[in-house]
Amino acid sequence: MPDVLIHGDTVRDPAMRHEVPLMVPDPFLYAEAGGERHVVVSSLERSRIEALGSELTVHTFEEFGYDDLVSSGKGREDAVLEVLVRAAVSFGLTSATVPGDFPLELADRLRAEGVNLEVDRNVFEARRRVKSDAELAGIRRAQAAGHDGMRAAAELLRRAERSGSGLVADGEPLTCELVKDAIRAAVARGGASADALIVAHGAQSASGHDMGSGPIKPDEPVVIDLWPMDLESACYADMTRTFVIGEAPAELRKYFELTRESLARSLDAVRPGVAGSEVFRISCEPYEQAGLPTQLSKAPGQVLEEGYFHSLGHGVGLEVHEAPVLGRAPDVLVAGDVITLEPGCYRPGFGGCRLEDLVLVTEDGAQLLTDFPYQLEP
Repeated sequence: MPDVLIHGDTVRDPAMRHEVPLMVPDPFLYAEAGGERHVVVSSLERSRIEALGSELTVHTFEEFGYDDLVSSGKGREDAVLEVLVRAAVSFGLTSATVPGDFPLELADRLRAEGVNLEVDRNVFEARRRVKSDAELAGIRRAQAAGHDGMRAAAELLRRAERSGSGLVADGEPLTCELVKDAIRAAVARGGASADALIVAHGAQSASGHDMGSGPIKPDEPVVIDLWPMDLESACYADMTRTFVIGEAPAELRKYFELTRESLARSLDAVRPGVAGSEVFRISCEPYEQAGLPTQLSKAPGQVLEEGYFHSLGHGVGLEVHEAPVLGRAPDVLVAGDVITLEPGCYRPGFGGCRLEDLVLVTEDGAQLLTDFPYQLEP
């Protein structure tokens, strides 16, 4: 294995959070050199990282002359950069693999000291594909919080009553914003956050990432897409359901049945060693058999705006969208992947239907992590 360097905090940098599963808000250095693992951090973080009980050797900035650098008149940022370069050299690093977002300023200083750096995004994606026990536990907690949020949304929709051309729930006009507030409150009680989420109604639901806004009307699709983050682990989950208050149009019922069939076929196809593109191909079959367009049946260069116009899914973990991709890319599933399966069908001006489940790829197949019913009427 090549030596490795990562620089970042564990709030925004998933590569660092994977190696140091603790909330550290300020950037620091992680190094693998000669088979040993090191971190170079502010003294504020030393005891917390040591308490993890991992095989990390924890160094503080002072060990590499930080106090003298500051006393000589260097600003804090320059002093820290010099400390990190000294640390890397002291670990015997002459070359290292780094992520694509490794800071350029630090890279320039390391190279000036004779440390050769090679950028390889795939190395760090691969390290995170197989989830640790702590990460998988965090994903499960996030998914449980997502179930709570979706349940709160469904219960609010169920209480809605017609009022003129609109809907009222608990004495208030039923809006996307009201539903989002109910979801966020329920997710928070489950120890997760859902600052961003989709509650899109009517024609909005035909746009994949329209976050949704405004009053919800009877007899129109309501697509709810949640990706809560577990606060303890910073791991995500992801799930989507589609609802209607009132009478679902025949077109929407058709989309719903096709999407249920696509989801079922996709889940049956998931196993280690299968290409994500093959699972995606299988997910397209029900739509194509019904005469609806997909990414596989469209003409080359065509921008698809209706039918099944997106890929099937993606990996989930310390990022809500990470490797592998289940689309036309060549990614192959491995045991330990956590992936989404989220087929859907849409028509501009009308709306659409999307259903999404979270799945763990196991040694002999797949384990469904989502436990929430599929039903148009909440």
